[in-house]
Amino acid sequence: MFSFKKFSTVVTAGALALSLAACSSGASKETSSPVAKKEEGTGYPTKAITVVAPSGAGGGWDLTARSFTKILSETKMVEQPLTVENKPGGGGAVFMAEYATQQAANNDMLFVNSPPIIINNLKKEGNSPYGYKNTTPLAQLTKDYGAIVVKADSKFKDLKSVLDEVKKDPTKLTFAGGSAPGSMDHLISILPAFKYGVDPTKIKYVSYDGGGEAITALLGGNADVIGTDASSVKEFLKAGKVRVLAITSTERLGGDFKDVPTAKEQGVDAEFTIWRGVFGPEKMSKEAKTYWEKTIDKLVQSPEWKKEVETQGWELEYKNSADFQKFLGDQDKQVKELLTALGMQK
Repeated sequence: MFSFKKFSTVVTAGALALSLAACSSGASKETSSPVAKKEEGTGYPTKAITVVAPSGAGGGWDLTARSFTKILSETKMVEQPLTVENKPGGGGAVFMAEYATQQAANNDMLFVNSPPIIINNLKKEGNSPYGYKNTTPLAQLTKDYGAIVVKADSKFKDLKSVLDEVKKDPTKLTFAGGSAPGSMDHLISILPAFKYGVDPTKIKYVSYDGGGEAITALLGGNADVIGTDASSVKEFLKAGKVRVLAITSTERLGGDFKDVPTAKEQGVDAEFTIWRGVFGPEKMSKEAKTYWEKTIDKLVQSPEWKKEVETQGWELEYKNSADFQKFLGDQDKQVKELLTALGMQK
């Protein structure tokens, strides 16, 4: 039996050790500044930067991309304009194919992602031939947790009542999420049932392009339960539109989720941590990579970013480029083990 706990991220302490890029011949040395300067001798960045959320609006990727660009712009850490572009499709797989084949050297296009960049590359159905190895990992920014959610007027008041229902008949309830079968929201949705002794392959799961669409389906009565990231349902919880039955954290969260029990509290050992990070193209220039390493290091240490993370209900968990790269390699092995156990590996 494998352990889903392996899938949880481990906080990496320590700040990024930075080195200044060497000046090209004849370039003048810039004075120090609290904001990241253009790389000397290159002028990078010289154009507007696009940060892609490979999903529809309203989900975790979209919120992360918008928070990332907002704070960088408001603090003037990046002098060039920053825009967010939504490119939904296949739980991120459609954009990943375009990025790996058509944008492999585009220093002016970054994107945000999370475990699906690994899962989509390893799963059997609807897999992507491209994954994190076809990118330049720049930094992990935050961590979030999975949430099992129903409408506010649902008859289900706790996680056990849902699991008892699906144990009797796994096809009776419709589960939904913002990613394809075998992807992150699907794994979050079926994880508690799997741990409860239900065959996960028999559970009815409907996929949507992004967490926003999945929530819309739930509120519209087209799904009974959704599995998604906790932060994306925060506003719906505050507005009284949904009931969060369980969070896949090790301990209860604070703030708006303080009254929501963990799955483990309810006797179901289902823990699942969702990291989110920023990536550049596979053939990103050394100058561009150095610029973003410096800039993101300043971002995560800023009070403005820390406040934004708290406001969004995330937890700050920063890994610099080198640590992030190593972590992704480790998690690649762990996800392969997880999908193999579920019969979903390619």
